[in-house]
Amino acid sequence: MPVSVEIPQEKYRGAVREVTLGAGPDRGGTRTRTVTVGGERTLPFLLFEGEMPHRPVVAVEIAERAPTGWSDLLAKAWSDVWEDPAAWAAKAEQVGADLLVMQVQDIGDRKLTAADLAARCKAVLEASGLPLLVIGPGAAERDNELLVAVADATAGERLALGLCEEDNYRTIVAAALANNHLVIASSPIDVNLAKQLNILIRDMNLPLDRVLMDPTTGTLGYGLEYTYSVMERLRLAALQGDEMTQQPMICLAGYESWRQKEARVGEDVPAEWGDWERRAVLWEAVTATSLLHSGADVVVLRHPESVRLVQAMITELMGG
Repeated sequence: MPVSVEIPQEKYRGAVREVTLGAGPDRGGTRTRTVTVGGERTLPFLLFEGEMPHRPVVAVEIAERAPTGWSDLLAKAWSDVWEDPAAWAAKAEQVGADLLVMQVQDIGDRKLTAADLAARCKAVLEASGLPLLVIGPGAAERDNELLVAVADATAGERLALGLCEEDNYRTIVAAALANNHLVIASSPIDVNLAKQLNILIRDMNLPLDRVLMDPTTGTLGYGLEYTYSVMERLRLAALQGDEMTQQPMICLAGYESWRQKEARVGEDVPAEWGDWERRAVLWEAVTATSLLHSGADVVVLRHPESVRLVQAMITELMGG
C-alpha cells in the first residue's frame, strides 16, 4: 500500500535585501549588464522551502597592475594580461565572471597616485560591460585617498567601494553617497560586529540596498567551519526578520585560499597531496562552494578553472 510522506518545510517571515550592482545608461551609468543579488526567503538552495530570485554570482579578482606574491599557477592563467587591467578585465569576462573586483595592491614604492588609479578603473569600465567593485589596500588613510578619487571619476556607475571598516567607513560612505555608488561593509567574523557596522552606515543615510556585507572568511582547513557557522547565523537572523543582518554577503574566497600553502606550494610537499594545480583549484572551489552553502551571494575567485567549477555548481543547484 503506497504511503505518502509529508516533508516538513520551514517558512520565514524575513528576506535578504536585494542589491543591484552597476548601472546602465537608463540610470546614469555605462554598464551593458547589471547584477542583482539577494532577495532570498530561504536558506541557500532550499528551493522547495522558499524563493531564491537571484542566483549567487562569481566575481573575478583583478589588480591595478601585475600583482606581487601570486602563485605561479595564477601567473600561468593571467600573466599575459595582468600588466594591463583593462585587458585583464576583458579576459575575466570571457572566462565567466559575473562581476569584476579590482583589489588595489599598493605595495612599497609601487604606489599609484589616486588619479592614476581612477584612470585605470575607468579603463576597466571601458573594456568590460560588467559591474565593478574596487577594494582599497587596507590602510584607512590610503583607502580614503584612493577610493574617493575613484568614486568621483566614476560617478553614476554604481560601483561597490570597500572595504568599509570601523576606522574608515565615514569617508567611503560619503563618497558613495555623493556619486551614486555602493559600499562593502567588512567586520571581523562576528554577528554583532557586522550588525553594528551596518547600523553605522545606515545612520549616514546610505540606503541599505546599497550595502554588501563582508563577514570576513577563512578558507578550507583554516577556520572555514567557524566562518560557516557565523554566516549561517547571520542568514538565519535575516530570514527571521532582523533588518540589520539582511544584507547580501560577499566573500573573498580566492584571496583566502591562495595564501595557504596547500594552494600556493608545488614543491617539497607530501606526495599524498597530489597534483599541485588540481589541488590548488579544488582548494579555492571547495572553499567557495562551502561559503555559498552558508549564505554567500557573491564569491570572489582568482583561477579561471575555479570560476568554471563554481559556476557549474550554482547552475546545477539552481535547477539548471
